Amino acid sequence: MSIETITWKNNAVRIIDQTKLPHKLVYINCRDVKTLVSAIKKLKVRGAPALGVAGAFGVVLGVRNIKNSIKQIAASRPTAVNLFWALERMEKVAATHRNKSVKDLKKILLKEAFKIQEEDKKTCRAMALHGAELIKSGDSILTHCNAGALATADYGTALGVLYKAKEQGKKIKVYADETRPLLQGARLTVWELMRNGIDTTLICDNMSASLMAQGKVDKIFVGADRIAANGDTANKIGTYSLAVLAKYHKIPFYVVAPCSTIDFKIKTGKEIPIEERDADEVKSFGGAQTAQKNAKAWNPAFDVTPRQLITAIITEKGVL
Repeated sequence: MSIETITWKNNAVRIIDQTKLPHKLVYINCRDVKTLVSAIKKLKVRGAPALGVAGAFGVVLGVRNIKNSIKQIAASRPTAVNLFWALERMEKVAATHRNKSVKDLKKILLKEAFKIQEEDKKTCRAMALHGAELIKSGDSILTHCNAGALATADYGTALGVLYKAKEQGKKIKVYADETRPLLQGARLTVWELMRNGIDTTLICDNMSASLMAQGKVDKIFVGADRIAANGDTANKIGTYSLAVLAKYHKIPFYVVAPCSTIDFKIKTGKEIPIEERDADEVKSFGGAQTAQKNAKAWNPAFDVTPRQLITAIITEKGVL
């Protein structure tokens, strides 16, 4: 997937505005922490690994007030642990060089941010290679939300596995859940997969059970935003439902995520903080109001899949 989701260019964090996809491919430049935080909150940049890279570059933007900048960025989204992992790493580098001038510290921090970005690219390729070993030519694969190039600095997590399988000459078919309420599957995953020439079929989230019952799904690959020490996994809302259905239909359920997504400070999924977003996202569809404005709505961004429902977790270190 030859597309640069996020990078540092002309003294700014350059990102694809993912809210404009699939209709327009638009890049925006975040020149200060406030703009970047807003972009993260509005999901203009999203995906656990990509948020880690964005957070690292964000610290460079806020070099004159490191502690406050890190605090603002950390508060933007609570579930994706890669964001906090990268911020902690940048904070340690800043502390080590606290006596440097602002100019010199910025150079040092920028070097570390680029290092995090490059590590993510290598990690994506390693995960893809390990995961592709689990795919056979002719497999039909179901995925949820977007865990591709748009969610990382390079190749993707779950979708990276599919890209590698295709590169290896394996013929695969992919079903993509639309992913309500913000349609990351419909808007982003389908766009990515089609750009990469992969046979892709979009389905509504509530169609997956019927698809499995008809024997049309061989394997399920999803990403992750935080994995507890025991293997419980938080991912986009609706992932848990797929895992339960997969267990019933005896379909392998794979989570693809870098080791930086594993939070060893959290013992089980019960401790993972779940972001709750604006209820209006549920009460509208494609910009059109679908429910009364005063209707109550619940909008958790993620759910937690218990480890017992996960066949394996694929990291850059191998298949766990």
